[in-house]
Amino acid sequence: MDTGQIKKREFALKGHACALAANIIWGLNAPIGKEALEVVSATAMTAYRMLGACLAFWLLSLFLPRDLVTRRDKILLIFAALFGIVFNQGTFIYGLSQTSPIDASIITSTTPIFTMILAAVFLREPVTWKKVIGIALGICGALILIFGSNVSSDGGSVRGDLLCLSAQISFCIYLTLFKDLISRYSPVTVSKWLFLYGAIMFLPFSSGEVLSVESHHIPFSVWWRVLFVVFGATFLSYLFMTTGQHLLRPTLVSMYNYAQPIVATLVSVTLGLSVFGFSAGVAILLIFTGVYFVTISKSRAELDAEQEKKRAEVGKEELR
Repeated sequence: MDTGQIKKREFALKGHACALAANIIWGLNAPIGKEALEVVSATAMTAYRMLGACLAFWLLSLFLPRDLVTRRDKILLIFAALFGIVFNQGTFIYGLSQTSPIDASIITSTTPIFTMILAAVFLREPVTWKKVIGIALGICGALILIFGSNVSSDGGSVRGDLLCLSAQISFCIYLTLFKDLISRYSPVTVSKWLFLYGAIMFLPFSSGEVLSVESHHIPFSVWWRVLFVVFGATFLSYLFMTTGQHLLRPTLVSMYNYAQPIVATLVSVTLGLSVFGFSAGVAILLIFTGVYFVTISKSRAELDAEQEKKRAEVGKEELR
């Protein structure tokens, strides 16, 4: 194995490790963040996340080499922040405040399926029978989870699940459409601009609730959860995720979302925050099976390589 292949493998391993670490942290975020949301509003929590991560990334960037971001890419980063930060974080936190941690985390595992759909539409990835089966199974699992959960009289569980689902679709758009943009700059550079734009867009609508929070009445047991959501599930996780997105294809990055429901379910059941029901088990089975079919299907590059290999072999046979 030459030096180039060794470095390529090392980069791939780093990307896989970062994507897995980010999703483990996000898996912990569902049960930990759920308890914090009993005291702090979803709007205030989202504002804390965006502002805290923005300050942390800009501070970290002072100690690293500076990337010169073009004016065109700064404009593109505004739209990336809209889908990857504002819509994703905002709708997920609101959804989590209205549903169970297990429901929210299971829904996140549909990300590979929606990423594949968007990749087929925008990146012209081939649609194979494995992808069709996987997408169908994943959608069935999500519908069972949404409509088979313990719905309250005001429909809160369904509303919360749908908000969490919309957050994942938004993140899939971010993963798919902005892959090239993210790859052009370092993870810290990308993240500091994403969260700066995200904070600018969200804070005008949330300043009232942030100022109304009576911080002196909030116990330490809640504050440490808020700090985890801000610096663990936002700053660290986005640093890991952006690194993984920088080194891996969108479908490979999204594949690691399956770690979230496993982590969140174990923690939630252990802490007594949720009960693992039969419908949730069926939903997990269907979604994971769907993810499996989607991820084993071949990419456009792999199919093109196979066609090129076949043409080369045919050419050799004709020369004989």
